[in-house]
Amino acid sequence: QVQLVESGGGLVQAGGSLRLSCAASGRTFRSGAMGWFRQVPGKEREFVATINWSGGSTDYADSVKGRFTISRDNAKNTVYLQMNSLKPEDTAVYYCAAKFGDGLSGDQYEYIDWGQGTQVTVSS
Repeated sequence: QVQLVESGGGLVQAGGSLRLSCAASGRTFRSGAMGWFRQVPGKEREFVATINWSGGSTDYADSVKGRFTISRDNAKNTVYLQMNSLKPEDTAVYYCAAKFGDGLSGDQYEYIDWGQGTQVTVSS
């Protein structure tokens, strides 16, 4: 199906910025949406942001609104997550995921394909 590869994670001080990328390859879906999730040890996966391929509509978790921006480049089959004003609590492994249908969802069960994740660490 769809293969997803995340990149762009790393170490950054609080208040800094990072830009994550998610490159999609394999079978291209005609209608769908992409999402970013994050997970820390001992906790369940948390929704971060989502965007659909059709109109580019977006939705964000309250914890990242105003700081993170999700975007996509349809020609490159790539989704981005611009993270600004990073906080130590943003430290997590960030995962890119894909779902069928252009409806936006923060529920991980709606997503079928997942990348292997990229580590983001924010120091105090």
